[in-house]
Amino acid sequence: MIEIAPDAKPPVAKIIDFKKFRYLEEKKEKEARRHAKQTELKEVRFSPFIGEHDFQTALDKVKRFLKEGNLVKISIVFAGRQMAHQEFGPKLLARIILELEDEARQERPERWEGRRFVTIVKTVKLTQNIKQETRNEK
Repeated sequence: MIEIAPDAKPPVAKIIDFKKFRYLEEKKEKEARRHAKQTELKEVRFSPFIGEHDFQTALDKVKRFLKEGNLVKISIVFAGRQMAHQEFGPKLLARIILELEDEARQERPERWEGRRFVTIVKTVKLTQNIKQETRNEK
C-alpha cells in the first residue's frame, strides 16, 4: 500500500506490487540520466608568441565550447627555445582570462605541465550573472 496524496481528505492510498513500482522508478531514473547533458573537457592550444588574428580565432573557439556547456582546458604550448621566455605564458593566460571574464571563470589555477602552461575554465551560470547585476544596481 502506497500513500499517493497524504494531504487530501481522506488521504489517498493505492495498493500496488512494490517490485513493479521499484522497477518503474529505476526505469524513469535511467531515462533521465540518458537525456542529461554530459560535460566534456575540450582543449584549445595557444602559442606564447601567437598572432592577433590567431588569438581571436582560438578565443572564439573557447567561447563556443563554453556556450555548449563544456569545460575548456587552455594550454599555452612552448616549443624548443621558447622555454627560455617562460614569462610570456602567464601574461598570455592573464590576457585570455581577462577576455573571458564575463563568460567564464577558472576552475583550476594555472600551472606548468612539462612544456605547457595550463588552466581549466568553465562557464559562469546565467543566474549568477543576474544576481551580480542586481547587487551592482543597488
